[in-house]
Amino acid sequence: MCLGAWLVTQYVYRFGGGVDDKGAGNKELLGGKGANLDGMAAIGLPVPPGFTITTEVCTAYYANGEAFPDGLTAQVANGIAHIEGVTGKSFGDSANPLLVSVRSGARVSMPGMMDTVLNLGLNDKTVEGLSSSSGDARFAWDSYRRFIQMYADVVLGLNHHAFEDALEIAKEDRGYFLDTELQANDLIELVAEYKQLVEAEWGKPFPQDVNEQLWGAVGAVFSSWESDRAKVYRRLNGIPGDWGTAVNVQAMVFGNMGDTSATGVAFTRDPATGENAYYGEYLINAQGEDVVAGIRTPQYLTMAAREVAGAKPLSMEEAMPEAYAELSQVFRTLETHYRDMQDIEFTVERGKLWMLQTRSGKRTAKAALKIAVDMAAEGLITREEAVCRVDPMALDQLLHPTLDPDAPRDVLTKGLPASPGAASGQIVFDADTAERRNDMGESVILVRVETSPEDIHGMHAAKGILTARGGMTSHAAVVARGMGRPCVSGAGSLAIDNAAKVLRVSGRELKEGDILTIDGTTGEVMAGAVPTLQPELVGDFGTLMVWADAARRMKVRANAETPHDAQVARDFGAEGIGLCRTEHMFFDAARITAVRQMILADDEKGRRVALERLLPEQRKDFAAIFKVMAGLPVTIRLLDPPLHEFLPHREEEFAEVAEAAGVGIETLKQRANELHEFNPMLGHRGCRLGVTYPEIYEMQARAILRQPVRLRWHQCQKS
Repeated sequence: MCLGAWLVTQYVYRFGGGVDDKGAGNKELLGGKGANLDGMAAIGLPVPPGFTITTEVCTAYYANGEAFPDGLTAQVANGIAHIEGVTGKSFGDSANPLLVSVRSGARVSMPGMMDTVLNLGLNDKTVEGLSSSSGDARFAWDSYRRFIQMYADVVLGLNHHAFEDALEIAKEDRGYFLDTELQANDLIELVAEYKQLVEAEWGKPFPQDVNEQLWGAVGAVFSSWESDRAKVYRRLNGIPGDWGTAVNVQAMVFGNMGDTSATGVAFTRDPATGENAYYGEYLINAQGEDVVAGIRTPQYLTMAAREVAGAKPLSMEEAMPEAYAELSQVFRTLETHYRDMQDIEFTVERGKLWMLQTRSGKRTAKAALKIAVDMAAEGLITREEAVCRVDPMALDQLLHPTLDPDAPRDVLTKGLPASPGAASGQIVFDADTAERRNDMGESVILVRVETSPEDIHGMHAAKGILTARGGMTSHAAVVARGMGRPCVSGAGSLAIDNAAKVLRVSGRELKEGDILTIDGTTGEVMAGAVPTLQPELVGDFGTLMVWADAARRMKVRANAETPHDAQVARDFGAEGIGLCRTEHMFFDAARITAVRQMILADDEKGRRVALERLLPEQRKDFAAIFKVMAGLPVTIRLLDPPLHEFLPHREEEFAEVAEAAGVGIETLKQRANELHEFNPMLGHRGCRLGVTYPEIYEMQARAILRQPVRLRWHQCQKS
């Protein structure tokens, strides 16, 4: 053998039929679908034979101006020969034709983003052979009309609605409701009409050469990697564009061969709740696209699910007990092999089960937590693996109220998801109203163009905060996160009329008192009340946290500046406070006037008068925080805020400070103007506030240092 033969790159890997091309499990090379098809075949599951064209070909395809690399044609031909050898059928044969599916398969699951072609290999001659070899003319012509419709859409780029319309008219003319009611002669006429549509729209007859069909489909799948929807999905999910997709060519198995055939999609566990119960749907006498596209309403997989739903059509467990029993065993085998909940596609062809896909199933945050804990208890994974299986961001969702996923939503607009959680309440447009209504026991959503420090009491009183302006680091966002309030910021389509107390959006008008719901996790803003689910921090959550504590090496401290926040931190297992920002202690309405008096005072004596008013409050704060922390470390940042956060802005605020300080309003305004900072985020941060006004830190030091002494004295008295 010449040296050149050894250097040929392997672009095609075969699977099924006992072949082993040494590509098992390599998702980077074979994509997720190809690797898992090869993996299922390797452990003896019933997988139709096929081959995978690697992701490297996709990269080369685009690097070469959408041309295939040398040597691929021969390797694909070898792959087709492999399928022919296992099935005993021949590609393009008019007597016993081989049909194949052509599917994408990226390294990570991208459901619905790229293209698929089924029933490839049918033409005017092979359809007759399929009819004879299967003994079912209706099935053969149904498969042909499906192929023409899909190929015209995916490969030729024709308008699929024209074919859908022709199908609907064919049913209406014959008084049919379901596709399955069309008979062989009906389908023969429909195929002829489809071919006319292709020639009229494409300008050429529908391709009859099966190899032309195959390469057209392979090119279409690679091209779909750069489709707009695929690029958007990659961007949203952080998938590199140079990964490319593999292409899987596989022998067709048919779920549309009558009442002993079916197709379905299933999860080995419930992806919504994590319950260890089979979850899925199936359709008798159908192909997989019927389930995915919603062309027909599928039936339940299990009898239990059917009974809970009160549905009449038999479940697969009841209608196909033997195939269901085999499928149940496959579920167990797959979970044991892959050690994770699986999302699968299957087909039953005249009573025989075939597996078409498996992958790790997508799941909700709640389900991810339960599945991880349950699988560790079952011995499938270790406790450390269970902790790593749960995405920290998903876990964060469980710490906040969430909207009931089954509840209807009237979405008005969408802003930035500035602070997680969800809340419903009456619209209010100012902080005072928010506080007053909260005191009356009402739930409110504070709606502002943007918030300012003067809104702090209203933000605290509100169940959630919505702003028309601002980003993820705006005042509203930062303060809301610190308070644990849901917040949607930067909802630019909102038109807020504070004077009229009206909110306008999407051609609708909402008034103060109307109910609004916000979802700070997604940024959605909804009219009316949407039921929320409160976080449950016991059970599986508590179990996982115990396991995390046992495995971790890093200690965790919290940001907290109130006794309540400190207690919440301790309840969650924090081992101290990493940052106590004392400026956040002074936003309370009862204290901010004294802080403003201190800042605006024009001499040390005036500042000390105000600071003496604040000293008892600071002592109470630190006494309570130190008591909660019970000897754990507390790191305190002394007062050093951008001054604009505390300076008054409205006339009534100046009047309040002037009365407390015993000076005139105009004097205070002049002093505020002197303290104006061109860039508030610099201001005194270039020179600590305590350097300019050391009496501030003197007061804080007295408040802080006295408390440990007092606590220690009380402990000694008790002992």
